[in-house]
Amino acid sequence: MRYAIRDKRLAKGLLGIILLAYVAIALQYAARTPDWQTPDEPAHYNYIRYIVENGALPALEFGDYDQAYLEQFTNPANTPGMPIDPLRYEFHQPPLYYLLAAPVYSLTGGNLLAMRMLSVALGGALIVVTYLIVREIEPDRPELALGTAAFIAFVPQHVAMMASVNNDSLAELLLALILLQTFRVMKVKEERELKELKELKELKELLVLGVLLGLGLITKTTVYLAVPVVFIALLWPLIRRKRLITDHSSLITEHLSLITRHFLLVFAPALMLGSLWWLRNIAVYGDFDVLGLQRHNTVVAGQPLTADWIAQMGFGPFLLGALTTTFHSFWGQFGWMGVPMPDWVYLGLGVLSLIALAGWLLAVRPRRPASYAAILLTLLVFFTFAAYVWYNLTFVQHQGRYLFPALIPLGLGFSIGIAYWTRRLPRPIGILIYAGVFAGLAALCVFALYRFIIPALAV
Repeated sequence: MRYAIRDKRLAKGLLGIILLAYVAIALQYAARTPDWQTPDEPAHYNYIRYIVENGALPALEFGDYDQAYLEQFTNPANTPGMPIDPLRYEFHQPPLYYLLAAPVYSLTGGNLLAMRMLSVALGGALIVVTYLIVREIEPDRPELALGTAAFIAFVPQHVAMMASVNNDSLAELLLALILLQTFRVMKVKEERELKELKELKELKELLVLGVLLGLGLITKTTVYLAVPVVFIALLWPLIRRKRLITDHSSLITEHLSLITRHFLLVFAPALMLGSLWWLRNIAVYGDFDVLGLQRHNTVVAGQPLTADWIAQMGFGPFLLGALTTTFHSFWGQFGWMGVPMPDWVYLGLGVLSLIALAGWLLAVRPRRPASYAAILLTLLVFFTFAAYVWYNLTFVQHQGRYLFPALIPLGLGFSIGIAYWTRRLPRPIGILIYAGVFAGLAALCVFALYRFIIPALAV
C-alpha cells in the first residue's frame, strides 16, 4: 500500500511539473505573440467587446466578413496599422465563452494579454482533466495519464491557440469534462449487473453529465461531437448484454424503462440549455437556422472554395497539399497559417508520429474485445475527422487545429505507442526516453516561439 500511495504522490508531482511548464511556456506565447497574430483572434475579441459595450449578444450580418480586408490584415506588416473593427465574422458563435470573458474585458479595459491569460488558465484546467480521464480508464498505468497530459500541454500549435483569445479553450475543456463524466457514469454501470441498475444512487452524476453537455452546446459546435458519444455510452448496457434479446419480455421492458430515465436525466437539461440558443437564432436569422450556420455560409462569401482549388490544381496535387498542410498545422503553422516551421522539424515529427502509430497498433492488437472507453474515444476521433473532411468539402480550411477536439484520444494513442517501445528497454533508459519525448515537445514549443514566431511576426 505504501508503494501505491507513493506512486500516486509521484504521479501528482509530475503532473504539477507538466502544468507549471505549460503555464510558463503558454504565458510566453501570450505575452510575446504580437497582437492579433493568431487565427480569428480579432473577431473573437470583437464579440466580447460587443457584449460589454452593448449588454447584448451580437448577430452576424452581411458585411461582417471581408475577404480582401482580411488578406491585408493578416500580413504582419499591415496588422499594426489596421483597425480590427471590420472583423466580426465570429458573431454567429454560441455565447458561453464570450460571456465568461466579458468580466475580464470589463475589469482590465479590454487588455489583450489579460484576455489571453484567461485562455491559458482554461488550457491548464484541460491538462488536469485530461490526466483524470486517463487515470479513470487506465488506473494502473499512470505513465499514460502523464504522457497524454504532456501531449496536450506541449503540442506547439495547441499552446499557441490556448494562449490566444478564442472559444476553443473553453470548448475543449467542456468536451474533456463531458468525457470524464461519461466514463465515471460508465464505470458505475460496468461495476453493477444490469438488473441492479435501478439501484443506481448516483443519479446526480447523470444530471451533471447533462448540464455539462448543455453548457457545451452553448459554447461551440465542436462540442456537439460529444452528443453521439454520450448517446452510445448510455446505451452501452444493452450493447454489452446481447443476451437481453433472449430475456423475458418484462425484464427487457424494465431495462429499457431504466435506460430511458437515464436518457432523460442527461438529455433533458442538455436540450433545455441548448434550446435557449437555438430559439434565439431562429428568432434572429429565421429559416430554422438554429446554429446560425446558414447565415455564416452566406456571409463569408469570398472565402476560398474547395471546388475552385481542385479545378485550378487538379485533385491529386490538391489532396497532397491538403494532407501536408493539415499535418504541418496540427503540430505548428503559426500566425494566420503564414509561419511554418522548417521541413526538418516536420520530418522529425513525422518520424516520431509513425513510431508512435506503430507502437499503438502493436499495443492494442492483443486486446479483444475492446473496452467501452476505447470504443467511445475511437468514435470521438472518427466524428472529429469526419467533421473536418465534411467542412473541407466546401471551404478550404486545411488547419490541423480543427482536429483538436480529438486531441485527448490522439494524445493517449501517442502515449501508448511511445510507451510500447520504451517499456522494452531497461527500466531507467526506457523511463528517460519516454519522458524525453515529451520534454522534447516542450522544448520545441519554446524553440518555435523564439526562433520562428517572433522573428516572422515582429514588425
